[in-house]
Amino acid sequence: MQILVLNSGSSSLKFALLDPESGETRLSGLAERLGQAGARIRLDQGGAGQPERTEESLSGGSYAEAVARVMAELDALGVREEVAAVGHRVVHGGEAFAASALITPEVEQAIRECVPLAPLHNPANLAGIDAARTAFSDLPHVAVFDTAFHQTMPPAAYRYAVPEHWYTDYGVRRYGFHGTSHQFVAAEAARMLGRDPAELGLVTAHLGNGSSVAAVQGGQSRDSSMGLTPLEGLIMGTRSGDVDPALHDYLAREASLTLPEITAALNRESGLLGLSGLTNDMRELEAAAGEGHAGAALALDAYVHRLARYIGAMTASLDRLDALVFTGGIGENSSLVRARTVARLRALGLTLDDSANAANVRGQGGVISASDSRAAALVVNTNEELMIARQTREVVRG
Repeated sequence: MQILVLNSGSSSLKFALLDPESGETRLSGLAERLGQAGARIRLDQGGAGQPERTEESLSGGSYAEAVARVMAELDALGVREEVAAVGHRVVHGGEAFAASALITPEVEQAIRECVPLAPLHNPANLAGIDAARTAFSDLPHVAVFDTAFHQTMPPAAYRYAVPEHWYTDYGVRRYGFHGTSHQFVAAEAARMLGRDPAELGLVTAHLGNGSSVAAVQGGQSRDSSMGLTPLEGLIMGTRSGDVDPALHDYLAREASLTLPEITAALNRESGLLGLSGLTNDMRELEAAAGEGHAGAALALDAYVHRLARYIGAMTASLDRLDALVFTGGIGENSSLVRARTVARLRALGLTLDDSANAANVRGQGGVISASDSRAAALVVNTNEELMIARQTREVVRG
């Protein structure tokens, strides 16, 4: 069984054709700048090693054109008939979905009703679904929700201390995101430790341009750093993470900014970029901080401080901490972030094996904690596409 995985962003379409059992990838790629001038698509044949890569422009630059190009490539490779189903990443499923779901008109409408909760993401997800269902009309399509994994959080973790009718009438609560990644790495961590997921208490840290931390007990999410939207929580690439709720009112009065302007700045001009005044790329920040750039050093220190603080907070939602798991582009690649973060967690009894941490880069993964560490620390390479493919397979099988 081959599953085609589609991840539709606000102006992009990431795709992969893979075997949900082995994880072998036959075709993958990314269409960028959709709906804009200069739209392009990159296609990679083969997964591991050195895939054969081609790049070309998309004259129309629509989701439909991008999906049609993927379909044409599948035909050219002679694998179109092997595709059994299409799995779609959907960012926000609200309280309607605690698991992946076969896409029906009713499911599509429920995704549409969540647009106010994810105005940048869900419309793009719907556009990708519409294009793919037209191109692959003979196949089942499955929605895999970022928020579904976190639907096991208890009310004490997901409710805000706001008027009750805000929750009942408008769905104001904490939802959590990056669910497919947190679920995948929690299972992989249990496998690497040779333990039953049901007996483990984990803190999983998905660190990239978007970042979140989750408490996972017995394979289920018990808490998340993200909230109503993906803006709450950690400092991220261009997102502020936590700020005082009165900030909007203060800036509206003092700086004459509108609410949309403030929200846009918190999403696109803040985080590592805002603190450093330089970049949102952690690799560049580490290099600049090493050369004495004050803004880069501040951004790095604040990022680690907020991350360590949230990791400590997540342990309050666990029976015990068995392992801390790093994943995502920063979590998998930055030995410096890992080292500085764990150094702030001495109260939890966590210590690193410095040589194992320094040697661990993307593609490797493994245990990086010292032998006398009270809990394990691991690097696990996330694979959201594989998780989406596996969940799609399970839904199709019923």
